[in-house]
Amino acid sequence: MSYEEGMAVRREVLGDAHVDAAIAKTDEFTTDFQDLITRYAWGDIWTRPGLDRKTRSCITLAMLASLQHYDELALHVKAALRNGLTRAEINEVLLQVAVYAGVPTANRAFATAQKTFATLDN
Repeated sequence: MSYEEGMAVRREVLGDAHVDAAIAKTDEFTTDFQDLITRYAWGDIWTRPGLDRKTRSCITLAMLASLQHYDELALHVKAALRNGLTRAEINEVLLQVAVYAGVPTANRAFATAQKTFATLDN
């Protein structure tokens, strides 16, 4: 898939503000990485027909929480809402994380989601 097609999906899922900020921080050192994630993650993976974006968001939330990548989790909580998940569904995903990745991990994930929701409510 082309860079432009991947960028369109990236913008739809993450929002223009996040993508614009990432692009603004891109320099000679990070250009290849930005190209990689745009083409591969957003162009090749997020556009595959086997799963819809809502399901991909559920998986992404669970993986980021389980791997304790909380900054990325906050970003993808917003993306999950943009992709049609409700807060109740995000809650269910994080409850699932508690069972399979541990309560302390889920505790931090819930705190991250709660903080993210608060920023959206204000």
